[in-house]
Amino acid sequence: MTAKPQRSAKTGRHTETGRIAAFFDLDKTIIAKSSTLAFSKPFFDQGLINRRSVLKSSYAQFLFLLSGADHDQMERMRAYLTSMCTGWNVEQVRSVVAETLHDIVDPLVFAEAADLIADHKLRGHDVIVVSASGEEVVAPIADALGATHSTATRMAVADGLYTGEVEFYCYGEGKVEAIQELAEKYHYDLSACYAYSDSVTDLPMLTAVGHPTAVNPDRALRKAAAGNGWPILTFSNPVSLRARLQSPSAATVATTAAVSVGALVAGAFTYGVLRRKR
Repeated sequence: MTAKPQRSAKTGRHTETGRIAAFFDLDKTIIAKSSTLAFSKPFFDQGLINRRSVLKSSYAQFLFLLSGADHDQMERMRAYLTSMCTGWNVEQVRSVVAETLHDIVDPLVFAEAADLIADHKLRGHDVIVVSASGEEVVAPIADALGATHSTATRMAVADGLYTGEVEFYCYGEGKVEAIQELAEKYHYDLSACYAYSDSVTDLPMLTAVGHPTAVNPDRALRKAAAGNGWPILTFSNPVSLRARLQSPSAATVATTAAVSVGALVAGAFTYGVLRRKR
């Protein structure tokens, strides 16, 4: 029996060899900025962080948004993050964020990113968020944005507490590993797939697909994108995630909470990294 022809990459979900997906990095690609400042006080009040950490996280987020992080910084970031989170009660973190969510007014998501995700979905493509942040942060964000799947760093948890161990680091070649596993599971044709990121540390992910795009790229990625003839996009219109969705749900609440927790940890972490480099 002759196989039924499949739709092309330009007109539908399938190519002659497989399905099409768009892989999105999270920080500074989908998320415009964090809610660190809004959540610092409640975390401080609950004893998760001290006063010094509150100040560090605020300053570090500012520096991170300006300069990003290179490979060495990301490796130090992983070590610092695991040390900082060791012993944190997962349910306590979720509870604190849920109780203070109404105070969050900062914009979270680039409107251009949300529109691009919607465009891919209209074209029949799967949308996948791929991030070095923890899966507790990434999964609810992906769900609220209507992504098909997500893959992220997995932290070990025992008895409801973070152990300080990392089961899987979704960074660099780790992102490629995760993408390839998804491609095998869902029959994606990576040569017809898309990828979006702001950081040169995601070059492995970008080169793993047929249609890479740099979004708000750091200097090194901009140079690489120009040299390879890749498109470069600028996202500059952040909007509230709650405002973006017509009817906020429990998933939306969890999403905003996750972004804030992840940003807080990343902020304090980045501060420590930058201090060491001085």
